[in-house]
Amino acid sequence: MTNAKPRLALAFGILCISIFPILVKLRLTPGLISAFYRMAISLTILLPYVLITKKLKLPNKKILILALLCGVLFASDVAVWNIAIQNSSATQASLLVNLAPLWVGIISYVFLNTKPATNFWIGTTVALFGMAMLVGFKFFLELDFDTAFLLAVLAGVLYSVYLLMSKKVLSQMDVLSFMTISLLSSTVFLGVVCALLDEPFFGFSDAGWFVLCIQAVVCQLIAWLSISYATQHMRTTRVSLSLLGQAVLTSLLAWFFLEEQITLNMIIGGLILLLGIRITFYTKTLSIKNIVKNTKEDIPLQD
Repeated sequence: MTNAKPRLALAFGILCISIFPILVKLRLTPGLISAFYRMAISLTILLPYVLITKKLKLPNKKILILALLCGVLFASDVAVWNIAIQNSSATQASLLVNLAPLWVGIISYVFLNTKPATNFWIGTTVALFGMAMLVGFKFFLELDFDTAFLLAVLAGVLYSVYLLMSKKVLSQMDVLSFMTISLLSSTVFLGVVCALLDEPFFGFSDAGWFVLCIQAVVCQLIAWLSISYATQHMRTTRVSLSLLGQAVLTSLLAWFFLEEQITLNMIIGGLILLLGIRITFYTKTLSIKNIVKNTKEDIPLQD
């Protein structure tokens, strides 16, 4: 049961962030301001709670600086991704951001002592193939390598660095304290950026403010408390690849709320993507013998 909690938290967090692309597509607020209020509203809710309950615990100086840097990285990722998705297709921006598992694996392999397992690379390959089917192979032939494309790639890199750094920080501090500190730095950073760029802080419609609140409470506070808890107890490579499941859920939500069409290729691609994620959770290195064995019995999984 203990082993199941991080996975359940991760699944719930992925569900919560899956509605974010749907909200961004509405274009009710500018991208940078949307990112700012996502952090600011979340901080407004979380900070009084941790102060009143005395659950805010400051770590040593080194970890504190890393936690603050995590906030800047995450804020940059969200801001860049918002701009990319509003200046290109949501599909292109989402796909490129979701290349984060690949960057996590490469960075871990080159710079860190923890090397991704063979199953991670196999699962990543399968999942990315499923992602390609989900969005359509024709999409890759029409990629426009413009500013929005580069911003989406940058968002994916920032996302992967954030996941790796937050894993290190969360090994030495609790989730609530980490979230509070990182949200504080995110809010201050984005507030300064928006002010310098003369972004409008007010004047939105009631629907715009409602969407900002949903982004903050559901897509940021609830989602990332859950994902941070999972990151604390699971391998970063598994968490990053599991986040690809967001694409499947987003497609279903877009079909339900926006009446976007779901094709047979999208269904097959989604299933392949989920299979790739599942492969990374096998405890033994993948082989024909193990695949046959795993189809006959349920092997307990451990992180």
